[in-house]
Amino acid sequence: GQPDERRTRGLLFITTGRGWLMMANKAFALDKPAAQLPLIDFTSEDAPDAFFDSLKTFGFATLMSHPLDMARVGRIYSEWRAQFSQGVPSGFAMDPIDQDGYFALDNAESAKGQLVRDFKEYFQFYRWGRCPSHLKADLEAHFSDSLDFSSTLLRWVAERLPPDIAASLSMPLEKMIENSDQTMLRVLHYPPIGADIDLPRAAAHEDINLLTILPASNGPGLELQLTDGSWIEVVNRPSQVVVNIGDMLQEATDGFLRSTTHRVATPSQDQAQSGRMSLPLFLHPRPDVVLSPRYTAGTYLAERRRDLSTT
Repeated sequence: GQPDERRTRGLLFITTGRGWLMMANKAFALDKPAAQLPLIDFTSEDAPDAFFDSLKTFGFATLMSHPLDMARVGRIYSEWRAQFSQGVPSGFAMDPIDQDGYFALDNAESAKGQLVRDFKEYFQFYRWGRCPSHLKADLEAHFSDSLDFSSTLLRWVAERLPPDIAASLSMPLEKMIENSDQTMLRVLHYPPIGADIDLPRAAAHEDINLLTILPASNGPGLELQLTDGSWIEVVNRPSQVVVNIGDMLQEATDGFLRSTTHRVATPSQDQAQSGRMSLPLFLHPRPDVVLSPRYTAGTYLAERRRDLSTT
């Protein structure tokens, strides 16, 4: 059935028939994985601890009452959905070197280890990159606000790392993304799927970057994998932001914070026929930032890009 929700001390307590999931004082009051991610009120006093605990436990966290403009996100979805339907002008086709611009269905990436391309089209926007002029202002504003929001989240994480892990960082986490030209905003469209088509919207994968900032999509489908191998739905709520750990943060913390496998599942036929929009911001450090004795951010990104099929 539908989960029951109760609020106290700025946090939501959710029951799904498996007991109460509680997020306070760095603890979960469950003896088994929760059926849902906890909802965290960004403005509450306990938010930093609750956010860190959720990332440590699930690799994901869900925030409400955050500073991002969701009306603007909705406008981006509507305007870009229309643009994808009309066709993106050829002058904005993806650049194979710079990786900005429009990736058509036959240019879409496939997850590492997967042979079939994801069934999606998307536009990759960098603050230095190309964008149709009538769509640029909202993307730039969302990009800027998301960076400010992300700096706060990275600071929360860094302040709660064990002392030895924190001391091993080459610089504070929020400093790693300052003036980075690699941070990228992706406007994603998962087209409607016909009844006779069996394709992954986004196959199981982990993100490459430090953190991914994902405002609510306009439809369900996102799932994450628990440590026991089972999958749970990341419930899509109109005003939420989902944050997940990427491989670079796992590398920088020597595995203390782990990147979680996730996917966009093909939903029910009714949902599949309507398509889906999504707007992830992938936070990347500057290329010279040292992640670990093995990698800089630049060498790590280059290695992972070689693993992706984007030809």
